[in-house]
Amino acid sequence: MGMKWFGRVVLLLYAVIIAAPLYFVFISSFKSTQHFFASPLGWPKPFTVSNFTSMFKGQTIIKYFWNSVEVTLGTVLIELLLGSLIAYAIFRLGGRLATILFALFLAGLIVPSQVNMLPIYSLTHKLGWSDSLYGLILVSVAMLMPLTVFMLKGFMQVLSKEILEAGSIDGAGEWTLYSRIAVPLSAPSLAATATFLFVMVWNDLLIPMLLINSKSKLTLPLAMLQFRGEYVTDYPMLLTGVVITAAPMVVLFLFLQRYFVAGVMAGSLKG
Repeated sequence: MGMKWFGRVVLLLYAVIIAAPLYFVFISSFKSTQHFFASPLGWPKPFTVSNFTSMFKGQTIIKYFWNSVEVTLGTVLIELLLGSLIAYAIFRLGGRLATILFALFLAGLIVPSQVNMLPIYSLTHKLGWSDSLYGLILVSVAMLMPLTVFMLKGFMQVLSKEILEAGSIDGAGEWTLYSRIAVPLSAPSLAATATFLFVMVWNDLLIPMLLINSKSKLTLPLAMLQFRGEYVTDYPMLLTGVVITAAPMVVLFLFLQRYFVAGVMAGSLKG
């Protein structure tokens, strides 16, 4: 009984630790700058939406929003297609060659992304991909591919080889086995991977900061830096931008929560 209550207390403390920053960010977005500094943790008095109206004034934030949508959706879709094909190929290949191929992708997880910044900048500049949303998508795909293959390879292990072998006996080719059997059976796992990738790409600041120079091509996280000055930071506007940036991720998780949990469980139950 004592351990049960101890566990509840630990979970309650964890919930408070998670909820406190969310509360701070949310209430601060409805405060004026003067009231924010006067009462950082207090309830907004008066309650104002001027930060949101100012943010959308001139529709600049909408441009940044669609830039983020374009980069995120493009990256996630390409990642899922290529990553699932590679993971399926490694799963079907088996043996020493598959182990070597998988190890090569795992090697990409060892090197921190910050170490690759100079080579990436030099390569994208030579290829003419710098200051381009399409270049940003391709670079993001390349940098996230090791992680995607690692995740989907584990999820592919839950596929029944007997079903694939039965399809082969019936005359189905590898593309048919992949598209008609492997992908539908892996749908929860793909949704879980897509959710994870969406959060990573949507919140990414490092790669857009490295590649994007034009103001019209800024993504939302990069655009939030505009509210930081050398001497003064407009915290209410900055936190309002955080709320706007986080909203799509919350909505996405609410819609895909069932698939996310099912995908994670599918990848963890393979013994």
